[in-house]
Amino acid sequence: MKELASLKSLLQVPKNIVITTHANPDADALGSSLALYHYLKGRGHNVLVITPTEYPDFLHWMPGNEDVLAFQEEMAETSNQIIDEAEVIFCLDFSSLNRIKSLEAPVRDAKAKKVLVDHHLDPEGFADFQFWDTTAAATAELIYDLIVALEGKKVINADIANCLYAGIMTDTGSFKHPSTTAKVHYTVASLIELGANVNQVSRNIYDTNSTNRLRFTGYALLEKLVVKSKLEVAYFVISREDFKRFNLKPGDTEGLVNYALSIKGIVMATIIIEREDEIRLSFRSVDDFAVNQFANDHFGGGGHKNASGGASSLSLEDTVKKFEKLIITYKEDYHSPAILQ
Repeated sequence: MKELASLKSLLQVPKNIVITTHANPDADALGSSLALYHYLKGRGHNVLVITPTEYPDFLHWMPGNEDVLAFQEEMAETSNQIIDEAEVIFCLDFSSLNRIKSLEAPVRDAKAKKVLVDHHLDPEGFADFQFWDTTAAATAELIYDLIVALEGKKVINADIANCLYAGIMTDTGSFKHPSTTAKVHYTVASLIELGANVNQVSRNIYDTNSTNRLRFTGYALLEKLVVKSKLEVAYFVISREDFKRFNLKPGDTEGLVNYALSIKGIVMATIIIEREDEIRLSFRSVDDFAVNQFANDHFGGGGHKNASGGASSLSLEDTVKKFEKLIITYKEDYHSPAILQ
């Protein structure tokens, strides 16, 4: 409560504020950022959301999207100056500054007060104010709590409610994940009362596909899905050639890994994607298998127990070989009760 009082005091007079979030923002990252953006603008602050990378087209509907500055190398000088002149920097939905890529150094070096709002494990400790709770289902849930604590529900309009609802809906897997608590449902009910359009938000995120994305999904399920039933693992390997063939855009592989996890008897699902500069891996699991520990131990990553990510500097072929070797013995290590405590 002491931190909350200090932050409230800091925001009493208009400030130059930057909001940023992790690279390749998802609905929770962008929804949290734009919800906070609308709240702070409504209180008279000069606010800009800067994302480290572009994000999927299916998130462009969010109110305020047109004002977001998505970092590109050619605009580094401009974004660095904006960050340097900021008085407050909100860091949302990431616990370590290396998650913001090219923005890491300018944010780390900035003289601004830094505010962390996040629900991931092991915060780095760079922030002056830290609103961190690993039991929260989404950062959007924490932003809702923060706004209510600062000023009450009366300041949450439909734009804010829609952004927050999108973040909570997606990070809970449409309210299917174990993180979906009674509090989550109370929060969502409040957002609906405040103007969140649940049908429209859901359609914008889940039912707005390009033809290329749908054709790619069918191709991936038919040609790219590998199922190791005895190991209780299923995975996809997506190459740069696949991206070119279907002219995929950022976010077009979003959710594909969940098809693998939906197979009866599968405990861990993975998607391995070849990017221009590295190999990215996304892990999903059910029950007590800790993919965050698996990602941390072998692919320099982390995240939540049942949803995590990592990266590899090896070639795509060598990354797949490494992964296939690891999954032969993974159950002994990552079903251990010690890891789950």
